[in-house]
Amino acid sequence: MPTSTVENYVKTLYAERQRTGGELVALGRLATAMNVVPGTVTTMVRTLADAGLVHYEPRVGVALTPAGETLALHVLRRHRLVESFLVEVLKFDWSEVHAEAEELEHAISDKLMEKIDAYLGHPTVDPHGDPIPTAAGEISRPQLIPLTACLPGDHVKLARVDNQDVAFLTYANNHGLRPGIELTIVTADTIAGAITLEKCDGGTVALGTAAAGVIYVSRLEPAALVPSPGTPGEG
Repeated sequence: MPTSTVENYVKTLYAERQRTGGELVALGRLATAMNVVPGTVTTMVRTLADAGLVHYEPRVGVALTPAGETLALHVLRRHRLVESFLVEVLKFDWSEVHAEAEELEHAISDKLMEKIDAYLGHPTVDPHGDPIPTAAGEISRPQLIPLTACLPGDHVKLARVDNQDVAFLTYANNHGLRPGIELTIVTADTIAGAITLEKCDGGTVALGTAAAGVIYVSRLEPAALVPSPGTPGEG
């Protein structure tokens, strides 16, 4: 059975690969993500390579093998189901659950994980909008864009918040920025580095581009215009 350290490395490698979009993750980037010194990462990566979980190219980077990706998705499934259970059933705040799930993801059994999944009705995303892998190791990757890629007038639905910082999640929650809410981009000032959003309840909120860059949305089609009676060209 993999140790918690091994599980943390493959999970982090998977996440960094998704963020960079590259084939290999640089060891320095992995060291930063794991909050360890580069030498520690190098030693661990060699151990993972010997176990067949990663492909390592010295001085270039590291990538998960199919076996490593399978393990990473299994750990992510446990983590995100635990987060969902803590929020939906135990009523934890979404800003609290990441740290709790980091511990519990290594402790719960597969049997308990599947019981949690069934109890929750087989959710497809966790409270932050991150997709939950299936028991078969499949994961959906919807086409989402960061708020920073939106233009004034765009109508969007908030789908995912890619930041686990407690202060950030508390701020987002206090301003109603949770997955599922619909937003309209009012202004997008690249010089000032600020974006103003109008929420479906009519309230507005301003974000800096750094904050907006970790909030992912899907674009919504504008409502179809219904011509009024007597519109020229009818009949």
